[in-house]
Amino acid sequence: MTRDAQGTILVAPHHFPNLDREHALAEEFGYKLNPAADAVGFRAGLPEADIVMITPYAKLTAADFPVMRKCRAVIRYGIGYDNIDVAAATEAGIPVSIVPGTASEEVASHAFAMGLALARRLPAGDASIRDLGWAGTIGYDTPVLSELEVGVLGMGRIGQHVARMYQAVGARVRAYDPFVTDSFVEMTGLEDVLENSDVVSLHLPLNDDTANLVSGDVLAKMRKGAVVVNVSRGGLIDEAALAAALTSGHIAGAGIDTFAHEPLGPEHPLRSAPNAILTPHIAWRSNRSTGALQDGAVERVRLALTGQPLIDLVN
Repeated sequence: MTRDAQGTILVAPHHFPNLDREHALAEEFGYKLNPAADAVGFRAGLPEADIVMITPYAKLTAADFPVMRKCRAVIRYGIGYDNIDVAAATEAGIPVSIVPGTASEEVASHAFAMGLALARRLPAGDASIRDLGWAGTIGYDTPVLSELEVGVLGMGRIGQHVARMYQAVGARVRAYDPFVTDSFVEMTGLEDVLENSDVVSLHLPLNDDTANLVSGDVLAKMRKGAVVVNVSRGGLIDEAALAAALTSGHIAGAGIDTFAHEPLGPEHPLRSAPNAILTPHIAWRSNRSTGALQDGAVERVRLALTGQPLIDLVN
């Protein structure tokens, strides 16, 4: 730390084009910005950090908070916070603030594009040509859009966007959300959505109740030829069971943008599973979303540094 620095703002490993906003904020308040190059550097910087800005590429565990004696706030870039032990943060008296809503349209359109591509069996057709084959029986089991039954799990900002997108092309949409009883689409039970949909689109948080929600048993009960889309949180789906269901043909396709462990390991079974569209946690990205996300995080740091109440607290 420089001699006249008031404190340190620690930034977790990231993939942002730059940290110009964060550097400007630190300079404005006379703080040092410490961008960690990796998880080891991030953990090493925790004891001196007054503010921690965390991305999906680092974790804050119960073992970390006791050393964070200077920390005034943890700011999570984005809406998911399953990489933060919130209970431990609360016990340590450290508020945790998230940045929701900066990429709802981007994530929803990613899920929608995946769902339509899979329902129309585009990956199967593409693979057939690349394998020097032709049409065969591809697509004979595909419902027309006006009869496509879509199940949306989770009716927050993104889930609502997805539901409206499917409605706009004429699909039949139903949804499940444990906290929503009335909506612009028919609300029904969890099992009903999972077992009676052609497309199941996941938009739920990851917690003890939702971990491995889509298990091997659930996949077996799903409609033969159904497709699954997860742009929400890794860990909602038993990925090995999903790979097996794709290989057997019971599940006709899967679109996955978030994984239980990232980056995806070289031997992960989904890498070789058929009819899978896999993207590296980029559903939130666009030509506007990165700036909006960083602006939101910087705004929350400013609140913390000026002693104002933090917004979007999760504890």
